[in-house]
Amino acid sequence: MTEKNQKNQTLELIKNRRTIRAYDPKPLSQEDIDTIIQGAMRAPTAGNMVMYSIIHVNDQELKNRLVKTCDNQPLIAKAPLVLLFLADVQRWWDYFKVSKVEEKCKEIGREFQTPQESDLLLACCDALIAAQNSVITAEALGIGSCYIGDIMENYEIHREMFNLPKWVFPITMLCYGVPKGDKNKIPLTTRFPKKYIQFTNQYSRLSEKDFKDMLKSDPRKMVVKEAENMGQQLYLGKLGAEFTVEMRRSVKAALREWLKKE
Repeated sequence: MTEKNQKNQTLELIKNRRTIRAYDPKPLSQEDIDTIIQGAMRAPTAGNMVMYSIIHVNDQELKNRLVKTCDNQPLIAKAPLVLLFLADVQRWWDYFKVSKVEEKCKEIGREFQTPQESDLLLACCDALIAAQNSVITAEALGIGSCYIGDIMENYEIHREMFNLPKWVFPITMLCYGVPKGDKNKIPLTTRFPKKYIQFTNQYSRLSEKDFKDMLKSDPRKMVVKEAENMGQQLYLGKLGAEFTVEMRRSVKAALREWLKKE
């Protein structure tokens, strides 16, 4: 890294960002909360459609319940700030109804479609970009954060908890707070070598030799007793685990609801 880049505060924030799960119990100021949300809202958004919404979860009973519905993560209840990021196209289709778009389509002979899979994916991109902008904004304020992907589990429960309409999907949730203790004592997680992540012009699949080299400096320990290698460890401990099975079920249920004809 050049001397110029080493002095760039934004690059330093990104390079040294760590997931923070233990927070100082002191509440965040309203100014800090507003700044984090404003940072999220300045994120790029497809066609400036802003196909996301944010719910500030400050009800302690809701936070306590989220601990259980999001795979038993106590940090949710203790976090000074919890924001739920929603992929949201409901707002636009409600506006299209007010604007009589369907009637206009019939008048001019054009098909009117309700939201499809592509709309959900685009809205998820919008919401996740906004979420990451909020993370960097929080870092700039000295506030740590932790993503909670498990909000995609228990779709029916979360939909009821937050009064989510048909075309709104909870894609991620974030906990924020001033780190408890010196965050710099937390080791930075490793990343794979660039050559296995960034390709030029076309995708490259990896060989057994490539995988061995890619993972040789990975510090993850074997914790699944049935696993004999890293591949088995990652599948059995993550992608084949009960919480992933539930997440897959929930997303399928959400997709069925999303695409259901009214």
